Amino acid sequence: MQLITTTKPLLAGVMLLVATHAHATLTNYTASGQEVVYSSVSNVTWTKDANLLGSMFASQGFNAVVNAIIAANPTINTPHYANPSGIYTLSDNDFVDNGRVTWFGALAFVNYLNKISYAGNNQWRLPSVIVETEGVIRGNNIAFGNEYFELFYEELNGATGNNIPDSVFFDNEQMRGYWTGKEHNLNPNTAWMFYSQLGEQNNRGKQLQGFVWAITQGQITSVPEPDSLAMLLLGLGVMGNVVRRRRG
Repeated sequence: MQLITTTKPLLAGVMLLVATHAHATLTNYTASGQEVVYSSVSNVTWTKDANLLGSMFASQGFNAVVNAIIAANPTINTPHYANPSGIYTLSDNDFVDNGRVTWFGALAFVNYLNKISYAGNNQWRLPSVIVETEGVIRGNNIAFGNEYFELFYEELNGATGNNIPDSVFFDNEQMRGYWTGKEHNLNPNTAWMFYSQLGEQNNRGKQLQGFVWAITQGQITSVPEPDSLAMLLLGLGVMGNVVRRRRG
């Protein structure tokens, strides 16, 4: 399993475009020391690590990460199978050490990323579902707004019944179900899950376990690291002195 790394150089304000064919309009870049990927089709940014939670477990320890997630948001306010009124209390049973979680665990993890401002951003969420139909949803080539479908079919040029294509854009793609942020309209005890090994979505009970992949709208504005900001200010100061001397 590839772990999260922040050793790559920060490219403040510079985007590295690595798309090489018509369907691939993905852009790898770094925000606040973390690697992320921008999708021009959906106008969202994905974490580069498609199993970021599993990587955190591997690098920081299962108990430490779960405790931090639960401390950040001990309850989830949404109807569920055990309490239709809406308050769900999280526990370590909502998490598995390979990165799989219940739907409540997925929401809690996304909230945790916002709490710690992962990649300098606090607007992380789960991918959306617009068309609530089981199976393969493509319509006019794509189900607009179903962000997993846009990634799978448009960005990665996937095919029905095939695993999510191995891509230079992402790490740790899982050939299993990924949670979306959408509850079923007619049954709030269930939510929608996208199956990357099939290229389709299905409605599943919130207590089942799936992987979580966080996204945020648009591109993350890179904020200079403290050292980089200090160097920038120093450089501006030097330039100011030069201008003043020339005027003198």
